[in-house]
Amino acid sequence: MNKNELNECIKKAEEGDVNSQLLLGLTYLNGDEEIPANDKEAFKWFKAAAEQGLAEAQFYLGACYLMGNGVKQDDNEAFRWSKAAAEQGNAKGQYNLGVCYYNGQGVRQDYYEAFRWCKAAAEQGFAYAQNGLGLCYYLGQGVRQDYYEAFRWFKAAAEQGHAEAQCRIGICYLKGKGVKQDFNEAFRWFKAATEQGDTYAQNNLGYCYENGKGVKQDYNEAFRWYKAAAEQGNEVAQCNLGNCYYNGQGVRRDYKEAFRWYKTAAEQGYADAQCNLGNCYYNGQGVRRDYKEAFRWYKVAAEQGEVYAQNNLGNCYYFGRGVKQDFKEAFRWYKAAAEQGYSDAQNNLGNCYYHGEGVRKDYNEAFRWYKTAAEQGIAEAKNSLGNCYYYGQGVRKDFNEAFRWYKTAAEQGIAEAQYNLGRYYSDGKGVKKDYKEAYYWYLISSRNDYTAAEKEVKRIEDKLTDQQKQEVQDRVNEWFSTHPGKMHLTPHN
Repeated sequence: MNKNELNECIKKAEEGDVNSQLLLGLTYLNGDEEIPANDKEAFKWFKAAAEQGLAEAQFYLGACYLMGNGVKQDDNEAFRWSKAAAEQGNAKGQYNLGVCYYNGQGVRQDYYEAFRWCKAAAEQGFAYAQNGLGLCYYLGQGVRQDYYEAFRWFKAAAEQGHAEAQCRIGICYLKGKGVKQDFNEAFRWFKAATEQGDTYAQNNLGYCYENGKGVKQDYNEAFRWYKAAAEQGNEVAQCNLGNCYYNGQGVRRDYKEAFRWYKTAAEQGYADAQCNLGNCYYNGQGVRRDYKEAFRWYKVAAEQGEVYAQNNLGNCYYFGRGVKQDFKEAFRWYKAAAEQGYSDAQNNLGNCYYHGEGVRKDYNEAFRWYKTAAEQGIAEAKNSLGNCYYYGQGVRKDFNEAFRWYKTAAEQGIAEAQYNLGRYYSDGKGVKKDYKEAYYWYLISSRNDYTAAEKEVKRIEDKLTDQQKQEVQDRVNEWFSTHPGKMHLTPHN
């Protein structure tokens, strides 16, 4: 619109022509080379047209109030004008009304109403509403969770070029939610959204490169995409970029840079980054060790439900690091993490029940949690489970089961379990007596600095010939060449 056309439009608008008022509002909203954008003028003309009942203008007026463009932000007014437009069948107004209900802006939060209005707009083909409707189905908000319906609506929006929907359909393919898992399709949709500048898609593309999902694994490309999204303020990508620096993937390892990106993401409220920041403070990586700061960040993340932070917060309370020692609080946080399925926390919770720390001693509960953790591969829990079977604590005494769990823990490097296996072969309890095997496991345990094993090594040596001892020592050397080194039993770690 040139200056002459603008003046003519203003004249008609001032005479009350509603379409001219709308056109003026749009002209000032978007601006061009001749007419600069002016939010206040846009608001003025949208208001004039909206008050005459024009649905499109009512939508734009509601949007001005919603975003604070040209007027002070006002959720109540945003809701009022969005509702006016929606009730006239305006798809964009219906969608914004759904947004108001979804976020509780100008009205009490109501996912059912949000779903209803998003659906009305989506069925008119409005891509933003189709994406929003997909989200309602995906999360089960306002409607029963249905990944297939979520995928259908995300796809409808994605095919119209909606970047956020393209990213979300990529997630559906990545996780196999509502569609058969297909990493190639996931990568394709993430790439499409990335080309529109969607930072979450850039982060997810980085994930694909990092893990070789739909594309050949390439840490350099992963780093590049994480960095692109991180520099635009995406908190998830900032955390992932921190991981790249921490692990030296796609870039030279640099704990200070890892710390910097974790901190940036943590300050945006991202729980994973808060936990990682806590780890940096706890271990003194990229920053001076500070247990109080570690505790502070673990607590912030744990209160958001971050499972690793909950376990680490339990450690802080258990050991009295950064906070006064408190076994009851340690138990509480271990339990929170354990109930989310975190195996290390399940083992720690088992220890609390076994030793009566922060909770009344209960061998049955200890056995239950040790077993849960052991079945997920936690070596310490396997040894503890072996103890339960050996001594009949929380379960009927069973030397065969004890032996089985000691053996698998010993193979994973637990020195106490290695000692226990030596005892089995030495005593012939639950297994045929075999001094060579006893010597073998005692020697491994001893070399892992398990003090009690040293005495047994000397005792068993007297029962073997020099040749037998040499044969065992050769086997032990071979074991250490293919197995983990020292792994001491550290119940709360």
